[in-house]
Amino acid sequence: MATPPAEIAALLGSRICHDLISPIGAISNGVELLSMSGAATLPEIDLIAQSVEHANARIGFFRVAFGAASPHQGLGEIELRQILDDLTRGSRLSIRWNPGGEAPRPEVKLAFLVINCLECAMPRGGAITVARDGSDWVVAGQAERLRIEQPMWDALRQPDLGGGVTAAEVQFILAPLVANDLGRTLRPEWTDTEVRVSF
Repeated sequence: MATPPAEIAALLGSRICHDLISPIGAISNGVELLSMSGAATLPEIDLIAQSVEHANARIGFFRVAFGAASPHQGLGEIELRQILDDLTRGSRLSIRWNPGGEAPRPEVKLAFLVINCLECAMPRGGAITVARDGSDWVVAGQAERLRIEQPMWDALRQPDLGGGVTAAEVQFILAPLVANDLGRTLRPEWTDTEVRVSF
């Protein structure tokens, strides 16, 4: 049986994240050793440390959003909040994770892909809230100004409309595939200052 495209993409995502963790960890250890030698006061070292921190945060987020997700695996609330706190530290974007307790990894994967979609609509920052009511999820964002590119958001409802996406927009075609695998439908809606996706 041929491997579905969404599963191939997830395996690729997992592989890339796995292979990047070791070298970034090595850089982080190097920065720590330099700090112990007193070099941490140099602005160049501080810049490297911040960059490593940001890279680690992005990889942690991408590992969930784009990586393989076993239906039998769950992710805990504390771990998820830490991933999102690390991701948004020092930025103009805040993400509040409200679903209590452990959540199935495939559902969290879909929620993270939707968060990534909302990030595209909020280039100047804003606030994202993730909530769960029983089996229903809602990812909602508020910003003073949204940038909604209609074709991408239409693709969340109809994946066959997602042609011509860029690498920065791949979440818009992956999210509906993941939703379909879960037997769910993405329902996006928006105004000038609010965007909401339920599934």
